Amino acid sequence: MTASPPPPSPPPSPASALAGPRSPAVERLLAGFDARLPAALARAVSLVENQPDGFDALLAALHPRIGRARRIGITGPPGAGKSTLTTQLTKAYRAAGLTVGIVAVDPTSPFTGGALLGDRIRMEDVALDPGVFIRSLATRGSLGGLSSATRVVADVLDAFGFDRILLETVGVGQSELDIARAADSTLVVLVPESGDSIQTLKAGLMEIADLFAVNKADRPGADRVRNDIELMLGMRSGMGLRNVPAHHGVDLGAIANPARAARIAAQGEQQEQWLPPVLRTVAAEGEGIAELVDALDRHFRYLGASGELTRRRRARWREQILEVAEQRLRRRVWGDPAIQAFIEASLPGVEAGSSTPFGIADELLQRGAGILTRTGT
Repeated sequence: MTASPPPPSPPPSPASALAGPRSPAVERLLAGFDARLPAALARAVSLVENQPDGFDALLAALHPRIGRARRIGITGPPGAGKSTLTTQLTKAYRAAGLTVGIVAVDPTSPFTGGALLGDRIRMEDVALDPGVFIRSLATRGSLGGLSSATRVVADVLDAFGFDRILLETVGVGQSELDIARAADSTLVVLVPESGDSIQTLKAGLMEIADLFAVNKADRPGADRVRNDIELMLGMRSGMGLRNVPAHHGVDLGAIANPARAARIAAQGEQQEQWLPPVLRTVAAEGEGIAELVDALDRHFRYLGASGELTRRRRARWREQILEVAEQRLRRRVWGDPAIQAFIEASLPGVEAGSSTPFGIADELLQRGAGILTRTGT
């Protein structure tokens, strides 16, 4: 496997100076980071995950280094074998001499609020490899399959110099669509049983997938699931049935292999549009991994040639800017005692009908303008 040359890193942001002076602790952390000390990397990840005061000074220092790593999202329903597939991909990349950072998002513990660490346990085969770094993050109530800190942690791994960053979601089904906004390539993993062929017909998973892997393909029903996915991809592209005469309903039985026909037809249009390949894998045995790595490489080349990579990464930065602004807005406005006192004083009027929630909200915006112009975060 030959790795494509990494894209050039973006220029330093002129806004990075606004992060403020670095504390001695951050300076020491950066020194360890520059020395590529695993302990410094672990501390940096913890810092940006928990986001104490001053953490943005570290991110500002690391920002010019971000943009070299490929980010691969791995998602799908629980039990699909995502962790095993992540482990096998990691082994393949390590065999090619590439370093790998893994962000595994686990369910939040109801007792401690931390991650349950199930994914990390399942990745024990690569956990001790010095070229691999694994970090488990708790969802902390996020319904999109990712922790809110996932993208920032991935930025730290990128700045540290990892060649590949694998982002594995918690596996919550249809709602885990955040992964498509955090990764360059999104791999959706499905299995033959548990109604996954029906799951793929739902718009969310179909639209976020850049690649499909039918894992545990040695089980009965794998070919049916693959055919269902390929047929839906062909129908969605509008190519699969273009030569079928108009009729009151299409007789799929008239086509010898509708899934294959749809796929062949759609493949003819791939110069302008990427059609997600549907691959068979048996991750527990390492089968299909080489083909999966090759497909991921082909997709990255497509992203670069089509300009889609730039579009996706800019969209990621834009969303992160909006997310950070919203977090700081909430913290600054709703943490202000005067604002809270005003809301409490307004409730009797709302209850009596002399004022409305919308009018109170408008007045809050006016009052909040002064708070937003104050210095500090």
